[in-house]
Amino acid sequence: MNMPAKSNVYPFRSPYKGRAKSRFAPDSRFPKQDRAQWPLKKREAVDSLLREIATQHLAEKTGEAYSGWLADYIDFAMRHIHLKTPDKCVHAYLSYLATMRHVSSSTQNQALNALIFYFRHIKKTELGKVDAVRAKKSEYIPTVFTKQEIASILDHLRGEYWLMVKIMYGAGLRSGEVLELRIKDVDFGMMRIVVRQGKGKKDRIVPLPESIVERLQRHIESVKNTHEQDLREGAGSVKMPDALDVKYPKAAFELGWQWVFPASSRYTIEATGVQQRWHRDDSALSDMVKVAVRKAGIVKHAKCHAFRHSFATHLLQAGYDIRTVQELLGHTDIRTTMIYLKCAGQGAAVKSPADSL
Repeated sequence: MNMPAKSNVYPFRSPYKGRAKSRFAPDSRFPKQDRAQWPLKKREAVDSLLREIATQHLAEKTGEAYSGWLADYIDFAMRHIHLKTPDKCVHAYLSYLATMRHVSSSTQNQALNALIFYFRHIKKTELGKVDAVRAKKSEYIPTVFTKQEIASILDHLRGEYWLMVKIMYGAGLRSGEVLELRIKDVDFGMMRIVVRQGKGKKDRIVPLPESIVERLQRHIESVKNTHEQDLREGAGSVKMPDALDVKYPKAAFELGWQWVFPASSRYTIEATGVQQRWHRDDSALSDMVKVAVRKAGIVKHAKCHAFRHSFATHLLQAGYDIRTVQELLGHTDIRTTMIYLKCAGQGAAVKSPADSL
């Protein structure tokens, strides 16, 4: 199925079904376990965390990441029972991540945020000052494709994956934002795309590339035909954000709420027996991009996010103001956007002295 299994306990995909107990696998000395074999307290802790995340309407990926870190932390705590207080155990765990697992600064911070959230909202206690070995923060230069490289990658993509990549590059969207687009948010009249509840729960408006309009309209017409077939077969509803399906029970069957890039097959909600379609899986998009990059003969280490990096860099090179780029990307802090100034800098324009020999 294209839609991950759901649970009556929390509305997020389970990060444990058919894979390791944590998204960040611990040492090989500690074997992978099925979630059903976990100690009861560990299952209860993760379920409590996910229920709280659902209550606060946080992103699904936040639930996946935080629950993975909590599971990994509990494994660590069980192996270090001599650390009597939560503060000492958390500090030791974060130091372990930096010194033994060699995680990056951002990864270590994500683990810390997950544990702060758990202790604050579930255990109702605040962690003290974090006195742990901190991973060194690196200042990296994002991978950016040239326009010629992007054109070559697109030449090796077909159908909806061509459209997805063109939108990621042409509008600066994250891969998840492309996959979660609803038909109603593509405005052909105003030539814009409305990104709903992006990172940080922020809406923003981005340009709709003119070069994809005709193909995107044909694609949406195909989605419409599939939706009509689903309705005739007693299905046709879609997962709604927050509790809108309770407030507007018929809206889930409307065309405007359907995904722009729906999955090829339906899934069944076990609790109700209702059949719905999820959007295309992010791993499928990632795999298609990797294959296209390889076929294009590009050796840069790149993921889907590189198209967003390229969007920002090329706008700055074209003379757009950094504040405009910040707004299009949806960054809260302009310092996050300023990294693209390095990508669009004058380094390439400087003539090397070696060339004058």
